[in-house]
Amino acid sequence: MSGSTDVKIVVADPSAIGLLGLAIVTLVASSVKFGIISEVGLVIPWVLFLGATAQMMACIIDFKHNNVFGATAFGAYGLFWYGVGMTWMIQLGVFGEKMAMASDVKALGVAFFGYFIFSLYMTIAAVETNKVLLSILVLIDILLLCLTFSVFGIMTHLVHIVGAWTELTIALLSFYGSAANVLNRHFGYEFLKVGKPLGIFKKPVEAKTAKAV
Repeated sequence: MSGSTDVKIVVADPSAIGLLGLAIVTLVASSVKFGIISEVGLVIPWVLFLGATAQMMACIIDFKHNNVFGATAFGAYGLFWYGVGMTWMIQLGVFGEKMAMASDVKALGVAFFGYFIFSLYMTIAAVETNKVLLSILVLIDILLLCLTFSVFGIMTHLVHIVGAWTELTIALLSFYGSAANVLNRHFGYEFLKVGKPLGIFKKPVEAKTAKAV
């Protein structure tokens, strides 16, 4: 007699490491915008390992959790930072001078705008997660719009300043979100508050089809 057995594999919530990756990479990237770091060469390792790889790790684990929102967010933003890191490497001539000369920065602007569209509907989904995560997504929307405008030369000075402060704020909120995820689970109670979902998008109540006779 044959049968089947379902095996549940328990894996930890990867949000802490994913948010830490986002925190580090935006902190380092914002320091470039503020002029603290003048060259991007030594920024690239943090982009590839923290911004990209840490978030991709979180993505894979969230897929195991059947968490479509978390997996999509961490995966997409992880791939974003792989793209940014690769772009900087091309501009620095890592893949040859010919490829560097043939690069058009407007391609990056188009990608930023595409990610802005993606980030908008992820922000709608974040409304029903928690207020810290929602705030991070709203700021990412602003940052991506600033990056798009900057590449295409629209209000360059203004969007550079707004983008720098927005990216720094994303870093600080991501540190807080990562800490909350670790400490709340470690201590077993809400050590750091993250805020409840807004409750705007509620599941529709199914209409009753049965009628009284």
